[in-house]
Amino acid sequence: MTLTIRAAESGDEAAWRQLWSGYVAFSGTELAEDIIDLTWNRLIDPSAPLFARLAILDGQAVGFSVCQEQLATFFRRPICYIEDLYVDPAARGRGVARAMIDDLIALCRDKDWDRLYWYTEGDNHTARRLYDHYSGTDEHVRYKVNFGTVLKSGNPA
Repeated sequence: MTLTIRAAESGDEAAWRQLWSGYVAFSGTELAEDIIDLTWNRLIDPSAPLFARLAILDGQAVGFSVCQEQLATFFRRPICYIEDLYVDPAARGRGVARAMIDDLIALCRDKDWDRLYWYTEGDNHTARRLYDHYSGTDEHVRYKVNFGTVLKSGNPA
């Protein structure tokens, strides 16, 4: 088994879209096609703070992380937020998600960023078993106010 993690490139669009489709289905939503297009374009735009890393297992893309480099008020250096992390169900249980997080930790250290953080659903017990190896949860509760619709169904995300 050969697993590598690398930055997404323009030639990865079809593989990313296939994985993205699985991720969106897993999340129980349907995204409008223009949002998917916009997301991909942002991921490969070197001037955008959004970026993607792909997990390649034996030559096939089997997972991705979508992250944002951010500036923050409590830190001197940028921080990194994992917005999305997904592994194809056929590749789960092989250490892919752990390798992707370890890759992001190394990337943050290489770039001298101050923090890596992410959220997950409270009932995502499988992912939380992995995430708990890296850090415990904190006392923060997320609130969100939506100003637009991005879902095909017309419901705010």
